[in-house]
Amino acid sequence: MNEQIEREDANDFKITVVFDNFPYKEGLETSWGFSALVNTPGENILFDTGGDGNMLLSNMQKLQIVPGSIDIIVLSHIHGDHTGGLFAFLKQNSDVNVFVPQAFGDKFKNKVTESGAEITEVEESRQICKNVYSTGQLGLLIKEQGLVLKTDKGLILITGCAHPGIVKMVKVAKEIFKEDIVLAMGGFHLEWSTKGKIQKVISSFKESGVRYAGPCHCTGEKARAIFKKEYEEHFIEIGAGRIITMDDLKG
Repeated sequence: MNEQIEREDANDFKITVVFDNFPYKEGLETSWGFSALVNTPGENILFDTGGDGNMLLSNMQKLQIVPGSIDIIVLSHIHGDHTGGLFAFLKQNSDVNVFVPQAFGDKFKNKVTESGAEITEVEESRQICKNVYSTGQLGLLIKEQGLVLKTDKGLILITGCAHPGIVKMVKVAKEIFKEDIVLAMGGFHLEWSTKGKIQKVISSFKESGVRYAGPCHCTGEKARAIFKKEYEEHFIEIGAGRIITMDDLKG
């Protein structure tokens, strides 16, 4: 997995947070869950689908995201706050390839294919499309995959809930791709963590060279506030409607 970045279009990513329990853009609905659209020059990828299909589709409409424009769906893990919007979406557009951790149950996988979509099971790290990869399924009790974007500025790691541990997911991404992480964003699963544990995570981030942090969803208010204090101008506020481009990551 240590091949060179395909330089053409390597910085043409745009990430739009479609669904989150933290607000950002006025007029969008918020609820417990996460979903983000990753626009690439070749394919459009929906990472997770939030917890409610009607809310997902409503926010997409307000953000002028057409369901038919999406080519690939990547689901981080099986929990309903990340898969709950999938089947409402598939009623609008089933011409997609859905990448799921291999550990997903057969009932769920069969429902996806019965909806008309293609399904790809992920066990080891693999390429999803140009400059976009899965970490492979990680963790013990809850199997989860992260999404990795390879850019000229470094890796962007997007996590759903980071059940395997956000520090471990950062470490795995760095080990697989042999590059530093310019941005780690998504749910970090620190909602109920102590201040001491949160500080240890931040210290690990900085030691690992994570230059920007964008915690949301299950990270929790307390952890977000500590990340913001520690990361200062390298803190990326994430919530429903936030759009991130490579211009936001100045190195």
